[in-house]
Amino acid sequence: MSQNTQAAAAAKSKFSVRDICYAGLFAAVIAIMAQISIPMPLGVPMTMQTFAITLAAVVLGSKLSAIATLVYLALGAVGVPVLANFSGGFDKFVGPTGGFLISFPLMAYIIGLGVEHRDAFKGAFVTAVIVGTVINYVVGVAMFVVVAHSTIAVGITACVLPFIPTAIIKAVLACAIGLNLRKRIPGLKA
Repeated sequence: MSQNTQAAAAAKSKFSVRDICYAGLFAAVIAIMAQISIPMPLGVPMTMQTFAITLAAVVLGSKLSAIATLVYLALGAVGVPVLANFSGGFDKFVGPTGGFLISFPLMAYIIGLGVEHRDAFKGAFVTAVIVGTVINYVVGVAMFVVVAHSTIAVGITACVLPFIPTAIIKAVLACAIGLNLRKRIPGLKA
C-alpha cells in the first residue's frame, strides 16, 4: 500500500488512534470497576459496572462508549476474567444476570447521545441517563425471569428494588465526574 493510499484510508476512518485508545482505556476501567461487587441474597450482585458504563458514556459519547462496552463484553465472552468476581466466559451472558451485560452497549449509547445533545435539547441528558438505566433494568429483569423461571415480581424484587438507591447515587457521581473529565480530555467535545 502506498503512502497516499494509507493516508486516504486513515482520513476515511471514523475513529482516530486517540479514539481507539480512549475506548480501550474505558474498557479497562469497566473491567476494574466490575470487580467491586457485593453479593446479594437473590443472586444478582451489586457491582460498579453501571457506574463505569455511565462514566464511559458521559466522557466518550455514544459511539465510543458503546465500542468500549463491546470490547469489554467481547473480552468477557471469550473467557478473559473481566466480568464481576474475576469471571468470564459465554455462560455469563446466558445466565440470570446476562441481560444486564447484554444491555450495556445500548445503555452506553443512549446515555452518550444524551450528553452529546445536552445543549441542544433541555433535559436530554437527564432523560438519556434515566432511559439508559431503565433499559438496563428491563433487559436484565427479562433475562432473569426467563433463565430463573421466575415471575416478573420476583425479577423486579431481585434485580431492581434493592439497587434503586445505589443506582441513583452511581448515576449522579458518574455524571458529575464524567462531565468534569470530558472537559479535560484532549480530543473530546466539551
